Amino acid sequence: MTARLTTFTNDGLTFDVIDEGPLDGEPIVLLHGWPQTATEWERVTPLLHERGYRTIAPTQRGYSRGARPRWRWEYRMSKLVGDTVALVEAIGAGPVHLVGHDWGSTVAWATAARHPAKVRSLTSVSVPHPMAFMRSMLSSTQVFRSWYMLAFQVPWIPELVLRQRKQLSRGLARTGMDDKQIAHVLDEVIDSGALKYSVHWYRAMFIANPLAVRGEVSVPTTHVRGTRDRFIARQGADLTSRYVTGPYQLEVLDASHWIPEERPADLAAIIVARIDGS
Repeated sequence: MTARLTTFTNDGLTFDVIDEGPLDGEPIVLLHGWPQTATEWERVTPLLHERGYRTIAPTQRGYSRGARPRWRWEYRMSKLVGDTVALVEAIGAGPVHLVGHDWGSTVAWATAARHPAKVRSLTSVSVPHPMAFMRSMLSSTQVFRSWYMLAFQVPWIPELVLRQRKQLSRGLARTGMDDKQIAHVLDEVIDSGALKYSVHWYRAMFIANPLAVRGEVSVPTTHVRGTRDRFIARQGADLTSRYVTGPYQLEVLDASHWIPEERPADLAAIIVARIDGS
């Protein structure tokens, strides 16, 4: 008999999970980004449940209290993909429909490329295929939009700055976050002690194997871009089709970077359309 997941384990770590919707529904795994947790999907999942889908949203490595390795190399992409594969296997229902936003999108791309047998369909939100993203650094404003990724390589200072609650709240509001989203960040990332571990995702970028993100994706895929995204240039989305060999669709919404909260009904419809198309 299928049971609810509240946690799963991998690599000696324990991850928190929000598992909701019909237990006999097709499983959709939703991967959050930075600086958020699984609660970023709370406006999308009820709409998927209405369509009969089961949703499983993990709080990822560095964010779950039982999954906070100390060192930055424990946050390489191979580790993050391994966590996702372990979750799929814990669900035990075969391949899943995989959805990711921001960093969760990057993990979803890598998982679909390396483990296509685990993924029935892919919906990436905001962040394009990693190779398209890197190519856009050379052909658009992306390198200027990504300045913070280099800033996060400095020890200690980013954490000290980000812990300034008023300044952080104002900065997040300027990017398009609403008051409820900001409250989640303050509670679940800053106050919970997850901040320094979450920044390790960025610090691990430069010690990872660059070949780890090159793989083409063969599963049916939709990429969703927001026209008002301050962090991601359009060029990455335009280049992404080059790295998908299966059915592919680009969807463009009038939205900021925070599409799951800003346009939940539209995103849910896009996810369902990709599932139906797969």
